[in-house]
Amino acid sequence: MQPVLNPGRYVFVTVSPDQLLDLHSIVASVREPEGLSVVLTEQGAIELGLEASYLAAWITLTVHSDLAAVGLTAAFSNALAQSGISCNVVAGNHHDHVFVPHEQAQVAMAVLQTLQASATV
Repeated sequence: MQPVLNPGRYVFVTVSPDQLLDLHSIVASVREPEGLSVVLTEQGAIELGLEASYLAAWITLTVHSDLAAVGLTAAFSNALAQSGISCNVVAGNHHDHVFVPHEQAQVAMAVLQTLQASATV
């Protein structure tokens, strides 16, 4: 998995259809009936006056992941859940990205590193 903790603090926000955002400021997004859910840096959301619903740390699993692969998300989300850590997963074309509560970032990294070590033995 090769987890890497990205620096910074990230937030989930919902933006209205008329809100203009610089595409370079968006980490991830998904359109929902209630609006566009976006992950931004905490500072970016503050500058735009957007209300954050979740403060997160961003962990990238740097191993190239196949969007059709079976079981990777279940394995790491289960390991995090067993440690009492919630996770929100966004799959990119090349990597999986895991958002965990910011205050639990270091514990989440340890859990993922332990899982990786056990898988390579």
